[in-house]
Amino acid sequence: MLIIGENITIGTEEVQKAIAERDAEVIQRRAVSQVEHGAGMLDLNIGPQKRHGVEVMGWIVDAVQEVVDIPLCLDTTNVSALEAGLKHCEKQAMLNSTSADPERLESIMPLAGKYGAKVIALTMGKTIPSTTEGRAELAMEVLIPKAMEVGIPMEDLYLDPLVLTVQGMQDYAPQTLEALRYFKQMADPPPMTVVGLSNISNDVPWEQRSLINRTYLVMLMAAGLDAAIASPLDRKQSEFVRIVKERDTSTPVGELLVNLYDATAAMEELDPALVDMDDPDQAAIWKTVQILENKVIYAHGYLRM
Repeated sequence: MLIIGENITIGTEEVQKAIAERDAEVIQRRAVSQVEHGAGMLDLNIGPQKRHGVEVMGWIVDAVQEVVDIPLCLDTTNVSALEAGLKHCEKQAMLNSTSADPERLESIMPLAGKYGAKVIALTMGKTIPSTTEGRAELAMEVLIPKAMEVGIPMEDLYLDPLVLTVQGMQDYAPQTLEALRYFKQMADPPPMTVVGLSNISNDVPWEQRSLINRTYLVMLMAAGLDAAIASPLDRKQSEFVRIVKERDTSTPVGELLVNLYDATAAMEELDPALVDMDDPDQAAIWKTVQILENKVIYAHGYLRM
């Protein structure tokens, strides 16, 4: 499971200020911390940067590469800035992202092909398809053919089925699992898969976000997920990944997570008989699974129900 560190983003006040002031130390500190906590790639999200994108992306790539030695994921809607960043990258980079929208498709896919970069492809056009089949159709009929046309191998194409928040959009959560399964069956070799993990808990109270994120990550891994843009600083999330990868059933929670993984992989429901509801940790995971499977309507107080 590749964790693409999400913590260098202009969406945070500290990073926004650091970019504006060209304060490399702030950016470098975040880069080092994420790598120390297991990130295998770092997402550098500079926002649109319409005026200064070329200069900013080159600067931030150089700043990060001074202190860490892992690949970078370049994240901006400014195509010129993406190309500038690619010219500075010392390792194979990733572009975040293209979609089936013709304007985006015809600019990002050829750029990835030209520089031998990996690319994240959102399974959407100008809007997000309302069904799993709609997302799979865009992948099969638009995104994969375009990648092949410009010479991007399947192992460098990362399809994103689009994770949406459980707050008001939880019916998408099981659809995303289904879409991942579709993606892994539509080509040989199959494309890679990626999600923006924290989207699942947008607008959820902070104290509940990690539980929802890490529980969903176990289910996503079981459905065929290869990579997640996520925070490597979440130790409990990292522990869930370790438990599943090592199939560590030495604790009751570990046994439950492995059972959840196996049930999801088999497209079955988790057997409630395998859950000790007197154990608060197991009960919280069970209640979260019910939300993610769209069996119980999400509410901020769902853990108290």
